[in-house]
Amino acid sequence: MNKKVTYSIFIVLILLISASCAPKEKEEEVLQSSDEQEEQEISIVPSYQLSKKNYRMILPFRPSEARGVITGQIKNRLDIDEMEDALRRHSTEAFDPEKYYYEEGQYLDEKMVKKLIDDLNPDRPSPDAKKKEHEENPRILSHILEQNYLNKTENNSLELVGVSIGIALKSVYEFEAEGKGPYFHDIPKSELLSKGNEIAEDVLAELREIEELADVPIMIALYREEEESSPIPGNFVAKTLVEGAGQSLGKWETIEEKYVLFPSDKAKDDYFDDYEVVNEFGKKISTYFPNYVGVIGKGFYLHDELKTLSLEVPIEFYGSAEVVGFSQYVYGLVLEMFPEHYDLEIKITSSDQVESIIYREAGEEEPTVHVFH
Repeated sequence: MNKKVTYSIFIVLILLISASCAPKEKEEEVLQSSDEQEEQEISIVPSYQLSKKNYRMILPFRPSEARGVITGQIKNRLDIDEMEDALRRHSTEAFDPEKYYYEEGQYLDEKMVKKLIDDLNPDRPSPDAKKKEHEENPRILSHILEQNYLNKTENNSLELVGVSIGIALKSVYEFEAEGKGPYFHDIPKSELLSKGNEIAEDVLAELREIEELADVPIMIALYREEEESSPIPGNFVAKTLVEGAGQSLGKWETIEEKYVLFPSDKAKDDYFDDYEVVNEFGKKISTYFPNYVGVIGKGFYLHDELKTLSLEVPIEFYGSAEVVGFSQYVYGLVLEMFPEHYDLEIKITSSDQVESIIYREAGEEEPTVHVFH
């Protein structure tokens, strides 16, 4: 046998043996209380954390006791997703994701959530009542979302160390009056915050009546929904942390974040530089690709600074080569036009599917591109 071939086989064998002997991170097995059986069951904590900002989640996954209620209470699907994701994001400041694990809420069940929503909203006026009566008594509380945060104890069991509660509030109240409608009543932010504070106090009192939640820290955050037809979600506007066994709300911390639609008058008026970049990006595409029909997207702003820009570029393609060529062109525009201080994602779509994705994390010089074909 050729010496070079023999040597290559030897190297491969060494690598295989080394790989098999290398230490491997194993999932952690922990004991977790089961509501259905008065005993502890074995659960698994994944070894890997996707990032320092993401919580590891307990497996097998236990759905919330109020799972599915949110879809009947909040009409805009974007709000549903954003409320759940953003509540976890805001929870990282109170419950360290490098120390604690995440689980859907296990203490507020469907019946309790619906009862709270009904009890904490004003009585619904008759559809025949006058508009003023409806406008003075808006039912703005939509949903109460619970998330749990757990820690591993010395005896390898899990204990609840914190709870986050998201309170969803309408920015637009829809109603019928005097046999007509629908009518729409805008809820000023000041009114939303005032009513949200009252609702939060009552929610806290109810939570402290639950034995397991009597002395754990509870973060409460107020979420302002967008109207049903909005192409962008709403956002959290305030939050407060109630320390263990606390019976009253602390000082509210204002949350300065929002989503902005591109293109839109608001983007043009409030964030002109970003608007111009997106606008010019669209113009350059239209110059060389006549099948281009426009770009639409959203920017996520924190303290009026753009943190994430997500764009979708719909275009009709007539072959895979055109997809590759168009993606290459857009890749070049990203390098040429878009600043590097925010996360950027561009989806290139045809009529029925995503053709390619170009993305770049803040601080990176070059984007990553993936073509699906």
